[in-house]
Amino acid sequence: MATLRQQIATNVLTVTRYRDLLRKIRSYRSSDDLSLVKKAYDFSLEHHKGSERESGEPYLAHPLQVATILAEMRLDTTAIAAGLLHDVVEDTTVTVDEIKTEFGEQVAHIVEGVTKISKIDFASSEDAQAENVRKMVLAMMDDIRVVLIKLADRLHNMRTLKFLSPERQHKIARETLDIYAPIAHRLGMNKVRGELEDLAFQYVDPISYDQVKDAIELRRKEGEAFLAEVQGVIEQKLKENKIQARVEARIKRLYSIWQKLQRQRISIDQIYDMLAMRIITQSETDCYAVLGIIHNQWRPVPGRIKDFIAIPRNNFYKSLHTTVISEKGHAFEVQIRTEEMHKMAEEGIAAHWKYKDGPVSARDEQRLAWLRQVVEWQRDIKNSNEFLATLKIDLYPEEVYTFTPKGRIVILPRDATPVDFAYTVHTEVGNTCVGAKVNGRIVALRYKLRSGDIVEILTQPGHHPSRDWLQFTKSSRARQKIKHWLNVHQRERAVEIGRKLIEKEARKYRISMKSLSDAELQRVSSENGLAKPEDLLAAVGYGKFSARSILARLVPPEEAQSFSGHAPTVPQTEDDTSGGFTSVVRRVFGGDNSAIKVKGHDDLMVYRARCCNPIRGEEIVGYVTRGKGVAVHSKSCSNVDNLLIEPERRIAVEWGRDAASPAWQAGYPVKLAVHCDNRPGMLKQIATVISDAETNIRNIEAKTEEESATVEIVADIADLKHLERIVTGVRKIPGVRDVQRLQKL
Repeated sequence: MATLRQQIATNVLTVTRYRDLLRKIRSYRSSDDLSLVKKAYDFSLEHHKGSERESGEPYLAHPLQVATILAEMRLDTTAIAAGLLHDVVEDTTVTVDEIKTEFGEQVAHIVEGVTKISKIDFASSEDAQAENVRKMVLAMMDDIRVVLIKLADRLHNMRTLKFLSPERQHKIARETLDIYAPIAHRLGMNKVRGELEDLAFQYVDPISYDQVKDAIELRRKEGEAFLAEVQGVIEQKLKENKIQARVEARIKRLYSIWQKLQRQRISIDQIYDMLAMRIITQSETDCYAVLGIIHNQWRPVPGRIKDFIAIPRNNFYKSLHTTVISEKGHAFEVQIRTEEMHKMAEEGIAAHWKYKDGPVSARDEQRLAWLRQVVEWQRDIKNSNEFLATLKIDLYPEEVYTFTPKGRIVILPRDATPVDFAYTVHTEVGNTCVGAKVNGRIVALRYKLRSGDIVEILTQPGHHPSRDWLQFTKSSRARQKIKHWLNVHQRERAVEIGRKLIEKEARKYRISMKSLSDAELQRVSSENGLAKPEDLLAAVGYGKFSARSILARLVPPEEAQSFSGHAPTVPQTEDDTSGGFTSVVRRVFGGDNSAIKVKGHDDLMVYRARCCNPIRGEEIVGYVTRGKGVAVHSKSCSNVDNLLIEPERRIAVEWGRDAASPAWQAGYPVKLAVHCDNRPGMLKQIATVISDAETNIRNIEAKTEEESATVEIVADIADLKHLERIVTGVRKIPGVRDVQRLQKL
């Protein structure tokens, strides 16, 4: 009986949600025929019958909630019908062709796009992940509603994440922060982005989430009282000046606060915009009038006034921002915008996306300029990992507004340089850039541009990009163009070097290169997983294969006897004397062949790169360096992206299974930086946590300021889990703001 009552209650709740959905759609599309939505609901109800979510709710509750989120975005009925149907192809026996027959080409096309994205495993191997993100970007370009539905789907899944296992919670939350929240941000959908980030934050880093939440709660009552007082003053001033506007008060989002704490290494009391007022006016003219009123009432903080109305962000965000200080010394931010600007800021591209008679307007197409640009440069990027790294830079731009001498605005990422500026103007300007003038003064190419700078690029025909530029360029376009040029030209050089090395080795054994047929070269290339002989020669030139090993597989059997039957006619090179040379390299670079293995090779010298000092358990990547062997970097190393512009030098490496390895037994030296409050007993508590984890502390230093301190510790760490255990323990100490692993010892 109880089960029957529960079933009836569930059915009533589902019908109620469906009616709420119809009411929402009618509120902004009163004249639309909703038969398509009703038909999609009935279809979804029929095919999801009997299925339940992890929460115990009927599965239909999920597509209904997704459709409701889409209705809150004020999307068209086609998108909402697709939202109701978005899981039927993936989770039931229904096919895309059946959807096409029942609901038409457009709905089927969108459902198919969402289904493809749903199958993407962003936590898969790096190569697969990068390729999947590439597919997702292409799906966005094809029909933006595909990704709007996927964002709505992810938002509802995040709201109900508590019903999953901790492992799945962390995986889905990490994926949300890495992929979905940045895409929402790039599309200007700040409301969705903010909720996704805060929901994911509590699962990705629960310790930091609780610390920030507790700190906010301690200040909430006082903050809300202060904001209410400020709101009253602003409303009174607006009334006196006869300006119609509504005023909203808010406290900054948790994840946004945490990001600022991490980036600026400050305490929560030093965050100027934690408290904020938003004033929504009737016109653009009123926005500037309100700014004057605010500055007459409170003192503005220099350098904190931003005019995104005159110069909008790339995602079409418009608003005036200023930070002011009250009579009592409280700093707070004020955002001023019109109703249309507010709608665009909250809903982004969804606020302007119109689907009425099929084709979109020119204005709406313009809003996808970023996506078209991404699709353009992704065609030039052959390596999927490079594409993913470049996309991540482009998804979360923090912008600097610069100008050409003729007054054209050039928007660049924060800390961008004249080289970034040059490539934004034109690829050839970037390639031939030799210098720059900023505000009429000659500056270095690594100079960090600031908003308002007037930049003039100096070029010289015949000049070429330098690998060093990758150390300081910030824009995805500049980095991709530099890498592309270097990759093409350095590969040509590697092929030439590889050919010369094989010819030199052949001469030692009196072997004629003419006897090596193209067919034999192709055979050896294929055996090594390479497409053509040029790839094999490049691999030898890069140092991935030795000339002798390749030659031994190329020469006919009767000639191969010379390798063992006759001494070479010239002395051995440094590369050939593997015993002595390898031991020297091992001593100098810290090689440990028992700890790290190169897949498919037993004779390559391996050493841990000093820039990142990877430890057992971390994801690692190998990079062939001529004369030194294989440098092994952590995948998170800041140098990896720059090093691997030549894919031929990349080589698969893995941690060895030898638990008796001396390096494993002794532990790896790891440097940690603990950012904390400056209070008595803090150093003792940190040392105790590390000592309790059975860890030897090699060195410890503390640097203090008035209220804060940084403690740097070098400790012996067995593996990644050991490190995570120590970091978690230290972060739980009251007053610890963050724990960072420093790459260099």
